[in-house]
Parts: sequence; C-alpha cells; structure tokens
Amino acid sequence: MGKPIVILGIFVADCTFRAGRMPKMGETLLGNSFALNPGGKGSNQAIACARAGGDAHMITRLGADAFAEMADGIWQEAGVTPHVHPMPESYTGAAHIFIEEATGDNAIIVAPGAAGHMDGSDLEAEASLIEGAGVFMTQLEQPLAAAHRGLELARAAGVTTILNPAPAAELSDALLSLCDLVTPNESEAEALTGLPVTTLDKAEAAADALRARGAGAAIITLGAQGVLYKDATRRIHQPSKTPGPVVETTGAGDAFNGGLATALAERQSMEDALAFGCATAGISVTRPGAGPSMPKRAEIEAFLATF
Repeated sequence: MGKPIVILGIFVADCTFRAGRMPKMGETLLGNSFALNPGGKGSNQAIACARAGGDAHMITRLGADAFAEMADGIWQEAGVTPHVHPMPESYTGAAHIFIEEATGDNAIIVAPGAAGHMDGSDLEAEASLIEGAGVFMTQLEQPLAAAHRGLELARAAGVTTILNPAPAAELSDALLSLCDLVTPNESEAEALTGLPVTTLDKAEAAADALRARGAGAAIITLGAQGVLYKDATRRIHQPSKTPGPVVETTGAGDAFNGGLATALAERQSMEDALAFGCATAGISVTRPGAGPSMPKRAEIEAFLATF
C-alpha cells in the first residue's frame, strides 16, 4: 500500500445534466437525463487513490447537510480516511455539470461552499499527518493559501508534492517551486505558460516553461493522446487507452492523478506510475459520474496487462 497519500481539496455534489447542446443565455432546453453523484477534484482523487489500493486521507471542510452525508458515504465505501473540519454555518459544495450527449465532453460550474473557506490553519492542524505522508496532493478548487501551506509543510518534510492546477489560476514561482510534479491539462498548461498545447512538442515546451518557473517536473495530460512527462533529463509519452467506448470524461484527470499518486506512494518507477495513472483514467471514462467511476485495483491491474 505504501505510505499515506494526503489529499487537500473539496467535496461537491455533482448535479449532472445531459443534453444535445448547451442552452444559450435566456434559453431553456429539455435535457436527456439527470444524475446526482459525489464529486469535487480533491474527493475524486482521494477516492481514486483508495480504490486503486492507496492509503488515502482527505483534508477538507464540509457543511452540516445532506451533501455532507453523501461525502461520508462515498468515502466510507471507497476506504478514504476523512479529516473534516466542520463548518455548519456554511454549506457543502455543489457543481453543475453539463454533458454533451454525442461526445461525452463536459462544462462545469463549481460552488465550493464550506471548503472555499479553508486556510493555512486547516493544514497546520494536520501537520503530523502531512509530514508522515508518502505523497501530498492538492488542486485549486479551495483557496490558494491553503494549497500553498500544505505544499510548504509537505516539502519541508521531504514528502513528494503534486499540484493539479485545476481550475487554472495565476500561480507564483514560489508556489511552483514547492511542487515536485505539476499536472495540468492542455488548457491549464496554456493558461499557466501562455503557450498553446496542440502537439507533443508543444506540450514539451509548456512543460519546460513550468520547470523553468520552479516545478521539479511537469506532466501535461492530453486527453485521448495520453500524458507527456518532462523533467530535467527525461521526456516520457504515455499513450492513453480505454477498455471500451467513452461514456463521460468527467473525472478523468482526477482518476489519472489518483492513480499516479498511488503508484508513486508505492515507489513505482515514473514510467510505471504514468501507465498506472493512464489505466485508471482509461477505465473511468467508460463509466458515468466522477467519484463513482473510479476503478478498483484489480481492474486497473487487469487493464494494465493489455498495455
């Protein structure tokens, strides 16, 4: 199982609507379906870690409501250990997810709720947990100050640090220098570097730009093209693969990050960790939902055998 994987992030209830297209402003469309599922990048990544065999710990804030009960239920089922700082005066987060029926592509609005009030004190309260971890991973759905403090604590203790810079935001070189790995997708990489990511060579240029700003290495996730890893001496392209038709891409990046963190906590090589992450993501896109789509270890290993 490896050392603990500590994830800072948010839980939201995903309210997912499927339709043929997005409505125009002021327009009402009839949708094809609706689903209510657990989501939030941090929660999704924690679930992915736990189902993949990792010792996953989730640091967040929740309200005192039905969505908080949903969070507790999915974490218990997946095997995630929660470290929740309750905030009953606020609400547990929610997300509106639009799925384009023909392609499975998505557009998302997130309201973080209680988790949007996290700050450095949430991380300092869990300092011993973070310092004893194998991997510390965070994203940008909670306040930047909380992510920064968590990365500081982890880096000072020699813990491997992963930043999934989603949603895209302006980041300082000081924050990037705390990251062993930065894992943006194409649009996030372009937002951070100003460089378009349309080919593997352009992804490498964006990765180099992130490294020049202080990141130890960059992994650009490229959807159907897999992922590109770049550090000071190596470039690794890991193609993607799916075991069936793509149903929904929501949560694919979270599945990759969760699988990657699990493999790294087990001290797998970077090549093997990239493949493990891609296998995790490849299975997830063949299922609806985000948190519920995360595969179990036996499924990942069976799929990896086909790579």
